[in-house]
Amino acid sequence: MIPPRPDTSGRRPPPTGTVDRRRFDLCRFGHPGASTSDMMRRGLGEPSDPDGPTRGGGWTPSSTEGERIMTQTQDRRLGWLGTGRMGVAMAERLLDAGEELVVWNRTKAKTRPLADRGCQVADGIGELAERCDVVFVVVTASADLLEVVTGPAGLLRGGSSRPSVIVDFSTVSAEASAEASAAAAAVGVQFLASPISGNPDMVAEGTAAIVASGPDETFEQVRHYLDHIAPSVTYAGPGQTSLLVKLCHNLMLGMTTQALVEVTALAEKGGVARADFLAFINGSVLGSTLTRHKGQALAARDYRPTVTTTMLRKDYDLGLGAARALEVPMPVAATVHQVIHTAISLGYAEADYASLFEVAARAAGLRHEEEGTGEQEA
Repeated sequence: MIPPRPDTSGRRPPPTGTVDRRRFDLCRFGHPGASTSDMMRRGLGEPSDPDGPTRGGGWTPSSTEGERIMTQTQDRRLGWLGTGRMGVAMAERLLDAGEELVVWNRTKAKTRPLADRGCQVADGIGELAERCDVVFVVVTASADLLEVVTGPAGLLRGGSSRPSVIVDFSTVSAEASAEASAAAAAVGVQFLASPISGNPDMVAEGTAAIVASGPDETFEQVRHYLDHIAPSVTYAGPGQTSLLVKLCHNLMLGMTTQALVEVTALAEKGGVARADFLAFINGSVLGSTLTRHKGQALAARDYRPTVTTTMLRKDYDLGLGAARALEVPMPVAATVHQVIHTAISLGYAEADYASLFEVAARAAGLRHEEEGTGEQEA
């Protein structure tokens, strides 16, 4: 028999609302038809809570409120939905911090790494919802998020047996996230959109970053767990603002990688060894975590996937869709989008997105006798 969940009463329920909102009003400000004054009041520091000022759209609790939040986070039972490579790496950070998890994945075999570490494996999403107060979600696409949250067998379909909080780490569309959030709010479940930057190796190394948005109180309740997963945790405000931040991040990721592969191809065609050129870049003012990680992949032409080219294309589809909705020209990103399409058509769909180098190398007339590791058959 499943024991009753600890009492977490006393929480301020999140506001209910519909999903029929124009463009990105919800994404930006948390409600339709928001004015500039709304933005200033809610996002740029004017007090919106009588107990304390906002900080960048967030909220600083009073000492009494902070103590209440800490009490609520104690003895909470945690669930994890989605145990692909990224999900496992993130969940293991919580395990390393001493937390216990109940886990579920559509393909049960993928829960094995966490089961081997002592996690209980739920037979279905309904059992996960029934047993857990907070459920963390890591899925690939917008449709997947809606299926596991609002679908017939989703987290919200269990009557009284629902989690109190859903934290979604997925990079999905703002519209899908808003739909899931509104459905959760309608039945008294709090929802936080918290996409993560990094790949499984970076998560394991402790170099990932999380950006979160949603009710400020919800963020403060789960901040403790987010800090275990990533050393950098940023609250971006209400609604689905974190997803726009993450899409901007991934657009820049692709553009930076494209710049790196182009200059690497130029240096190589001019007679400079790739490894030597990339060592210089990494030791210069241009060196970064990205150039170091992708520089190693480019030097060895090692395209074993951390993030696949197909996944990057999905993020570009979403990011450029947001740009169209907000009437923001992005000519460089649009060009990179086409290069990503080209890499996929050449057989690199499931290879790491560092395989964009192969497109640049072919365009430059470079010929490599060996095939890159991880290259997919066209």
